[in-house]
Amino acid sequence: MANSLKCDLCSKPATVHLTQIVNSKIHKVDLCEACAQAKGVTDPGGFSLADLLLKASLNPEPTGDIRCESCGFTQQDFKKTGRFGCPSCYEHFSRMLEPMLDTMHKGVTHTGKIPQRALERKSLYEKLTQLETELDQAIKAERYEDAARYRDELHQVKQASGRKQNA
Repeated sequence: MANSLKCDLCSKPATVHLTQIVNSKIHKVDLCEACAQAKGVTDPGGFSLADLLLKASLNPEPTGDIRCESCGFTQQDFKKTGRFGCPSCYEHFSRMLEPMLDTMHKGVTHTGKIPQRALERKSLYEKLTQLETELDQAIKAERYEDAARYRDELHQVKQASGRKQNA
């Protein structure tokens, strides 16, 4: 199978794949050989994930011109530490942060995760509500064969969900 990953900096085929865990969060970076050497990835002392995440198109050498009004943190400080100084930094550095997050995640808005059991309960609730609505409509329209089918399906879904909850 061909390698379909592109370099995060120049979009050439990536051959170097880095994974760094910072504060229990996984950050992945894919680079071509040339960009990996240019960024000093082979030199552990000179490697900074924050530097790699600051794409060349954003501002390859942060000047520190942008400063958080709350804590005084600069873009250069972020490059060195890979962290922001306070919650207000996210707003002040949003022009730099949003493109970076967009490449790392599925968008720039945090939507959270839904636990699997909660998702199953929601899906079950929606299925039961739909069947009850269809049953009511079938009875009102005097479609008794359909109503009997919806009633039986409702009964089966309720029985199946009762077994899952008791298991």
